[in-house]
Amino acid sequence: MTTETVGAGRCPMVEPCGDLGRALAELLDGNPHDPRRGLAVGDQALLTLPHDATLLDNLDAQRTWFLLAELDGRGLAGVDDRWNEHPAVADLRWRLGGALEAAIRDRTGPIVACTAAELPDRVRAELAAVDSPPLSVHLATNGTVEHYQDLLRHRSLYHLREADPHTTAIPRLTGRAKAALVEIQSDEYGGGRHEWMHSTLFARTMQALGLTTDYALYASGLPAITLAWSNALTLFASRRELRAAVVGHLLALECTSSIPNKRNAQGLRRLGYGDAATAFFDEHVEADAVHEQIALYDMAVPLLEAEPTLSMDLLTGFRAALALDADVAQYLLRQWGI
Repeated sequence: MTTETVGAGRCPMVEPCGDLGRALAELLDGNPHDPRRGLAVGDQALLTLPHDATLLDNLDAQRTWFLLAELDGRGLAGVDDRWNEHPAVADLRWRLGGALEAAIRDRTGPIVACTAAELPDRVRAELAAVDSPPLSVHLATNGTVEHYQDLLRHRSLYHLREADPHTTAIPRLTGRAKAALVEIQSDEYGGGRHEWMHSTLFARTMQALGLTTDYALYASGLPAITLAWSNALTLFASRRELRAAVVGHLLALECTSSIPNKRNAQGLRRLGYGDAATAFFDEHVEADAVHEQIALYDMAVPLLEAEPTLSMDLLTGFRAALALDADVAQYLLRQWGI
């Protein structure tokens, strides 16, 4: 594996597991200019979808959104790119996205608006209220190679294209918030050096632990909650109206990354791994300590100063990142019998 190929390629098609996924697969298996391809895709399945947090455990819905997002991103293996602009796909993306947004808002709970000046205190209060499972503590002290392999498989949905969904917010922001986001993203992309891109570093960690780095290869074996953790961000990124949720999501990651990543690196060293495996985690210990301040005071606060009506969306993205990450951590600990 070379640094030119880590995480490369289109997203593989994920096997449908329900009516919605089968309807999408049938639609995409053909010519997008075929006049027989109508607008009604998965109508019955969509009508029965819940619009609350239970949707986050619906594997059919989460796999289907994952494919819709990837069709608009790297593209799907064996699928004509022109399907991305097809009215039937747009209709499905609109309706399923609406249900997913409602589910995320239900999961995050009621949110009270705040001013830009109040945001730092609100962020600290939100962080203090989070009940985070002790995932990184376990990995640092008792985690096995198999546990780390599980972690990397689950996290690979995001980290093999780490910066990309957040980058979609750049053209949707202005002024200081835009400049701060660009500064953070420049570091995520290795300052213009491919070998230091965070996605490249993550792929090297996967390789060091004997995992393949083909993009989204493990998606078909992941549970609905892990797909929902990834899908929340791609939903936010897909809608201009949710640009503040993208900012809030990134802010949450930068505020909570340094300590867990330090523990993750410690656990790998305890298991005898060297820099090739730990560089990704080591990089985030230092980078995210700096990014936390930039994300809050140079990006999020200026965004609310410019657009004060966006505070609830920003806090929704912030809280969703924390809540869904905790859900995945809890799932992994249960799988390990902890």
